[in-house]
Amino acid sequence: MALITALISGIIFGVGLALGGMLDPSKVVGFLDLFGVWDPSLAFVMGGGVIINVIGHQIIARRSRPICDNQFHLPMTKTITLPLIIGSVLFGIGWGVTGLCPGPAVASTFVNIDTGISFIVAVIAGLVIGKIVLKQLRPA
Repeated sequence: MALITALISGIIFGVGLALGGMLDPSKVVGFLDLFGVWDPSLAFVMGGGVIINVIGHQIIARRSRPICDNQFHLPMTKTITLPLIIGSVLFGIGWGVTGLCPGPAVASTFVNIDTGISFIVAVIAGLVIGKIVLKQLRPA
């Protein structure tokens, strides 16, 4: 059941990204270009996602457990740490340079296979390097 839910969610997400035009990196760059030709379309896509998420969260939060699991898996810490700040900055730099965050980048792989696959390989390499660096910052 969890796999089917993930597949359906992924399809809805991908279709939404495509219909919203978010597979085009120039949309993101245009949104970030506040002093040039500003494109507000990303704000509408994000706003729509936030509104739906808030409504869904209100409905799901009333349940004693999720539909496809035995318990909710919520973050245990609410502290802002140096690795969180560094990771956020690096994520933002990557997003600004490419014009794509990971979701649209994976979805756009089907539109531009060469660039998409190289991006996914680079993200996987970044995740591995990040895990190694995090281990060095927080020894077991």
